[in-house]
Amino acid sequence: MGHPAAYAAGSPVRWDIRRLTPPVRRKECDLTSQSLRIILSFDVEEHHRIEAARGLHIDERRETHYRERMEYATRWLLDRLGERGVSATFFIVGQIAESHPDLVRTIARAGHEVASHSWDHRRVHHFTPATFREDVLRSKDALEQVTGLPVVGFRAPTFSIVRSTLWALDVLAELGMKYDSSIYPVRHDRYGIPDAPRWPFLAKGKTHSLLEIPPATWRILGANLAVGGGGYFRLFPLALMRRGLAQTMRQGQPPVAMLYFHPWEFDPDQERLPLSRLSHFRTYVGVHRSRHRLTALLDQYAFARAVDVADSLSADMPLAEISLPS
Repeated sequence: MGHPAAYAAGSPVRWDIRRLTPPVRRKECDLTSQSLRIILSFDVEEHHRIEAARGLHIDERRETHYRERMEYATRWLLDRLGERGVSATFFIVGQIAESHPDLVRTIARAGHEVASHSWDHRRVHHFTPATFREDVLRSKDALEQVTGLPVVGFRAPTFSIVRSTLWALDVLAELGMKYDSSIYPVRHDRYGIPDAPRWPFLAKGKTHSLLEIPPATWRILGANLAVGGGGYFRLFPLALMRRGLAQTMRQGQPPVAMLYFHPWEFDPDQERLPLSRLSHFRTYVGVHRSRHRLTALLDQYAFARAVDVADSLSADMPLAEISLPS
């Protein structure tokens, strides 16, 4: 199959009518049954964009280093997924469509879903509804121009759709997003709505409802423990993630689990950022063992793309429509 057409910035999007063929999966996720469906996702941004690094001075040499390592680590992930026939969702910062268009095309042509992770990885707190619309639309357009395919999923940087930014759901729905994965039902100093549903639900905004697919949690001792990925995946024993997945299979309504990771988490040779002691621990704990842990997960479970699960949920079952108090 040839390359999907790339279009100049500002030109109208023309969809590539040839469907990209996903790789043959060694293990299939049954999207029509009530069995556990696990979405595998990756948030693709250069390492210096993480929230812990906000306010740091990053010189040109380091920016170049992190751009190079982002591509290296993402291609390492693509190779591991390809070896096992696994398809995933990649939430990609829109600027990467301009700086690394070939990488974004490679992700799409491998059968993975390309979704939006904002334009330049700023939290939703920094926007008004109008400027947030511009940011998401810019990201969506850039990714669509490069891949020739629609972008219908969104994840806010640092899971920053919280009580004070729930207005973002209406904006996403108005822009044609099919689902969001930005509300983490946990307590955290930077994000989270701890009493939000743990399974996919229709999040009701002021004027629209949007499918929300929260990251995986494990309910224990009356609280939700974050086990969906990221620093929790690197810090906690892998058994905790497995317990969360098993609980979702037994209790989930619907039984859907979202896992998330970042390419930089699988690059132990990447240069470290000059972070505070706490941020350094949160950011780098367990990086040396994350590759082994990921391959263990890939060999144990079957996975699906978020868009495929979203389509199956819309077609097969009614979901609860829930208003989250601001």
